[in-house]
Amino acid sequence: MVLIDANVFMYAAGTTHPNKAPSAAFLDKAARGEIDAAVDAEVLQEILHRYRAIDRWLQGRQVYDSTRRIIPAVISITERITDSARYLMDVHENLGARDALHVAVYNSEAAESWCSFDRDFDAVPGLVRKEPGSYLSS
Repeated sequence: MVLIDANVFMYAAGTTHPNKAPSAAFLDKAARGEIDAAVDAEVLQEILHRYRAIDRWLQGRQVYDSTRRIIPAVISITERITDSARYLMDVHENLGARDALHVAVYNSEAAESWCSFDRDFDAVPGLVRKEPGSYLSS
């Protein structure tokens, strides 16, 4: 299973940017079932938070709704996940709380990869981060 970061959905929905086309193509492939993909509940919260914070709520609702349609598999954030995130933050002093939650879910689900443009995840041993374009050739 591939876990998808919020930035992939936001780039796909956003204005012209080099990350827009590969994000949209990746999500199209996932929507067709060619990629076994999921999001965690924190990804959904990040979408809600970001669009409200930048006062673009209408677009935020649309991005959230399309995310739920495209990727119906949502992994819950449980106390086991938050406990793991807390531990990860002890071990990796530069890992933020949101990213620690994602890593904890990744570990808990034994995910194959984390689809994201965020290179901060590259510093986490054992986590395989791939950008959307890398899934398109297969």
